[in-house]
Amino acid sequence: MSNGEVVTAAQLEEDRRLRTLITDKLSAGLETETEPRCYSHEEILEVVSRLQAVDGRDLESKLKIAGFTLTPYGEGDDEQACETCMYYKVHRKFCELPELMLPVEPQWSCRLWRI
Repeated sequence: MSNGEVVTAAQLEEDRRLRTLITDKLSAGLETETEPRCYSHEEILEVVSRLQAVDGRDLESKLKIAGFTLTPYGEGDDEQACETCMYYKVHRKFCELPELMLPVEPQWSCRLWRI
């Protein structure tokens, strides 16, 4: 990891397990709040404060509030996917936004996406 963090084999296995669980929940039709996208500072703060109010272990609430999808949001040059987000850690396939801290797939997306 670029910040010197050492990721253990057990953490990577837990990441894999959680990615599978997230995929299963979203594939089964878990409805998430994909709109409105968070482009303004106020919109970001509103969603982040809602995420901060939920129990950090409440995976479904995190997914719903953040508006996770299994596919990129938008099309062409406007496509937003985890792999192009500033919070994405490529070697771990992980979202490092403090309010999320979730393993993700590169093609997923959420409404807190940032360049």
